[in-house]
Amino acid sequence: MSTLAEAPRDQFQTDANRTATDDVRRLAVRRALSNYQTARNRTGATFTDWKSARSAAATIKHEAVNHLDKYLEEFERKFTARGGKVFWASNSEQARNYILELAAARGVRSIVKSKAMTGEEIHLNPALLAAGYGVVESDLGEYIQQLKGEAPYHFVFPCMHLRRDEISDLFEKELGTAKTDNPEELTMIARRVLRRAYIDADMGISGGNFIVADTGMVSITENEGNARLTVGIPKIHVALIGIEKVVPCLGDLALLLPMLATAGTGQHLTGYNSMYGGPRQPGETDGPEEFHVVLLDNHRTRLLADPEQRDALHCIRCGACLNVCPIFKNIGGHTYGTTYQGPIGSVITPHFRGLQDWKHLSGASSLCGACTETCPVGIDIHHHLLRNRRNAVQEKPAPSESLVWKMFAFLMRRPALYKFASRFAPLGSMLHPLIERTALDPVRAWTDTRDFPSAPLRSFRSQFKAHQAQKAAAISQKGGAK
Repeated sequence: MSTLAEAPRDQFQTDANRTATDDVRRLAVRRALSNYQTARNRTGATFTDWKSARSAAATIKHEAVNHLDKYLEEFERKFTARGGKVFWASNSEQARNYILELAAARGVRSIVKSKAMTGEEIHLNPALLAAGYGVVESDLGEYIQQLKGEAPYHFVFPCMHLRRDEISDLFEKELGTAKTDNPEELTMIARRVLRRAYIDADMGISGGNFIVADTGMVSITENEGNARLTVGIPKIHVALIGIEKVVPCLGDLALLLPMLATAGTGQHLTGYNSMYGGPRQPGETDGPEEFHVVLLDNHRTRLLADPEQRDALHCIRCGACLNVCPIFKNIGGHTYGTTYQGPIGSVITPHFRGLQDWKHLSGASSLCGACTETCPVGIDIHHHLLRNRRNAVQEKPAPSESLVWKMFAFLMRRPALYKFASRFAPLGSMLHPLIERTALDPVRAWTDTRDFPSAPLRSFRSQFKAHQAQKAAAISQKGGAK
């Protein structure tokens, strides 16, 4: 990956150029996504009516997002009634500080953490490590990425780009274990380390797939059981959750959990689906003594205020749009340089982190619409990418680009002038090789990776005129012969 000192657009271009030519890595990613697609198609076919299920899921999220204040306040009342604590974090700094202050006040020494993309979003691990706390990721993929010192490659499959031999080499280097290419043995190596981490941890941190308003509960979905241990063993638990994850009632999960599993991993249902309603109650034998929920805004209300693109908050983080995206398949997750990769990340990141700095992500799309088609909650993703492009130009027009389009519009509105100008197209095609990839090349950014198309020696207009003349002559000759 490029250095963080680079501007986001420069970093993206540098990494895209590098990863797009890494055939070995691209093959590994494509193979993994091909296996996913097979499982997804097989499981999706078991729904009686997938289209209606998508519509129903979208309706649930529409209701929740458009009445966010009502349902979040209801969740807080129900959750705190059982001894839980809720903190409303407006931004990353507030969320980090709350967790750091809580850890300091309780004398925490070590922390175990299950997968939480919100933690990646607010850069929680670096803050905890800088404050002297030991932090161990308990999800296997996240743990591998932590050992590598890298961010997750994909927000559902964090280390999907790595081969087994690479993981084995990593474990040998970092953990001193013997080499093996057996997946079960690799898993058991990580398990032995992580089991100790659960026992030693004073605090557990997780995310949350959904928060249920009418019961005041946090729903966590996983396949490894690590989140259950992260919640159940340490004395203190913190769930860091985006405010858009709320749903009105428990019954909504009867649809959303199977939809999340099918779209995310191709399963009928994920291995572990747990509901947490607060700290350990009298008479209960396990669970945390303190349970804190940090509700993270971090510019989500900025997106909520945009009625045209508000439905991007419906996202349930299944990762399906990444899995079908031709751009993601070629450039990979790290190239995006942000927490949320792929099409949905390209939609929401400019809202979360600044449109002008991150507008290039919305341009990194084929606009094929596969993301919109596969989304289980029906988000209009590819049109949102276009809207981001439009908004970026309206907010800060590029003078040179604006001039080019004005000239183009002027020319296209005047057929006679267009006809005259088209005669010089072959000349431009012949001259371009002389200035290609120089400072004088007006389309240098395009021709750096493409060949400039050659103009035909004869325009369509002249060819059609000649064709019509030949046709008329033939008709005339046929008439004369009679």
